[in-house]
Amino acid sequence: MNLFRLAGDMTHLMSVIVLLLKIHTIKSCAGISLKTQELYALVFATRYLDIFTDFISLYNTIMKLIFLASSFSIVWYMRQHKIVRRSYDKDQDTFRHHFLILPCLLLALFINEKFTFKEVMWTFSLYLEAVAILPQLVLLQRTRNIDNLTGQYVFLLGLKHTRGEEYIWNASVREEAKAIFINEETKYFK
Repeated sequence: MNLFRLAGDMTHLMSVIVLLLKIHTIKSCAGISLKTQELYALVFATRYLDIFTDFISLYNTIMKLIFLASSFSIVWYMRQHKIVRRSYDKDQDTFRHHFLILPCLLLALFINEKFTFKEVMWTFSLYLEAVAILPQLVLLQRTRNIDNLTGQYVFLLGLKHTRGEEYIWNASVREEAKAIFINEETKYFK
């Protein structure tokens, strides 16, 4: 288990718990961008296409299921729950999030590791996740009314992304080390 991945997963899990706690206990989604939540649901739906075809580990499968279920349940609460949906301020949440999807998809089509459907969708999810927080930040800037739980949610999401950057750095260092080891190994066994 990679420590950076675990830290990123746990930080993201804490942000989701904070958000669900706010929505479920207070019965309010005030200050939360539905558009950001829809983008995150799309991120996880496209990233975890392999959930039923490729088994990596029990931890991996459970985390994928948690992130998928929590993302779609947040969207459901904000759209369908008869009390919670009344607190959603769509007049303030006006970021045109659809304009983020096409550039991310085009980028994924041209810049990916391998041109397969699952790989392009996984790459798309990485690009989209990088910008999915924008509607939330714009909403917070417009309303200038940030309650504690919303502030903690945004803080934890930001912290998760810094953990993600460390994970990417760690993965690149690991790949470089693997490449050096393989080159050294083949030099001795030729």
